[in-house]
Amino acid sequence: MKAWKTFSVAAFLLIAMGGTAAMAQDRDDWGPHTRRDARHDYVDRNADRRDINRDQASINHDYAELRRDYATGNYYAAQRERAEIEAKERDMYRDRRDIRRDNRDIRRDKRDWDGDWR
Repeated sequence: MKAWKTFSVAAFLLIAMGGTAAMAQDRDDWGPHTRRDARHDYVDRNADRRDINRDQASINHDYAELRRDYATGNYYAAQRERAEIEAKERDMYRDRRDIRRDNRDIRRDKRDWDGDWR
């Protein structure tokens, strides 16, 4: 009786573990459906361009405020404006880098190349 119990527990564990391994290997990462969709890249690129335009307008406004703060002698406010300008310029840099990545992904989608190298 003890042998049957051990056998049934071992069979259950084998089935349970074998099923999870089979599900883990059931993925098909090599097909064309795994690449990023070009439409998503176009939408993301356009959103990044809009964000860059808004950031540039905001930076221009901040530079005007910075000049006003220097003219009035409010150096603490000028320091805060410089920090805001630097943060927005970093954000613009990230958006430009994202646009370059989207352009590369669009080219890869058009050429039907595999892989998403980042």
